[in-house]
Amino acid sequence: MLIGIPKEMMPHEKRVSLTPDSVSKLIKLGVEILVESHAGDNAYFFDDDYKNSGATITPNAEDLYKSADVILKIQKPTVNEVSMMKKDSIIAALIQPLSNLDLVKTLAETSITSLSLDAIPRIARAQRMDVLSSQSSISGYKSVITAAHSLGIHFPLMMTAAGTMPPAKGLVIGAGVAGLQAIATGKRLGAVMYAFDVRPAVKEQVESLGAKFIEAEQYELKDIEVKGGYARNQTDSELTETQNIISAVIKDMDFVITTAQIPGSTAPVLISESMVKSMKPGSIIIDLAAESGGNCALTELGKTVISNNVHIYGPENLPSTMSKHASQMFSKNMTSFIELLIKDAEIDLDINDSIIKECLITFNGAIHHQRTLEAINSR
Repeated sequence: MLIGIPKEMMPHEKRVSLTPDSVSKLIKLGVEILVESHAGDNAYFFDDDYKNSGATITPNAEDLYKSADVILKIQKPTVNEVSMMKKDSIIAALIQPLSNLDLVKTLAETSITSLSLDAIPRIARAQRMDVLSSQSSISGYKSVITAAHSLGIHFPLMMTAAGTMPPAKGLVIGAGVAGLQAIATGKRLGAVMYAFDVRPAVKEQVESLGAKFIEAEQYELKDIEVKGGYARNQTDSELTETQNIISAVIKDMDFVITTAQIPGSTAPVLISESMVKSMKPGSIIIDLAAESGGNCALTELGKTVISNNVHIYGPENLPSTMSKHASQMFSKNMTSFIELLIKDAEIDLDINDSIIKECLITFNGAIHHQRTLEAINSR
């Protein structure tokens, strides 16, 4: 069996799906690995590193796609990449099927078996395969580093001969993996951290990291947490109540990190333009939900918007800005996932396995993922 590692084609993508250390590990399982030349350059893993790990290097992407039985990528494949893949081959990547329905149809029509890494269930057995968590932790960390770099004040309390400077106040909206990492990083840098989440179950985690959990009397949303630990879409009245809570505290914050996202849906708008106007001049919003529409009404993907002297950042692919560690973490997740699929040096898809069942999108020329199929049929 031949596994192919192509160079990522999407703009701003510097990561690579498999590092040389992981190549060595998989080769011991009896597979062959073909790497497109320069695939790992932007993450500082070079062709010689892959050769020394036992991989073969090819300068031609088309040859790689036509030869490989399994393609391992980070970003979803382009239409051109799908056209180069051989029939009945397999691809594992961040396909995000609910947001890329036409791509899913194309994969099914071309008899490509696809496994979407973002659909791996968040269960104990799959923790070591959870690419969303590993990459979100990088986003949470980098968001706070970006805030510290951009903010015009110190993060920690500073007592100097020139006077005492109070610590920065930071609010994290959404206490998932990215949010918790942002809290921990801000706290380590000396900021006073606050957090808000519609899921009351995260309060203990927030407080264990030294942040204050924002609560409101008689605020309890019923059945807000769904499968996988995510929050569901809020009703209009629930969203208004959430915005009112945030509005009451955001005006006192020096920086705000937003992370609220719902798989397959547009991100909820939690910060209105009027809230931005209430914030202190020089304060910062870093919207980690920018790629799915943004949690701030003024967010623009890939841009910094300045409104009323508040800087609103809409970062694109933040994990890629830390390409080496992000690639190493992604690669370890990917290796654990591929190890689940390999038996006697070949891919053996057990579609009854709880992990494979959840992330298998197309199979045998048909759409296998039920939620995606329902979304396509409802269009």
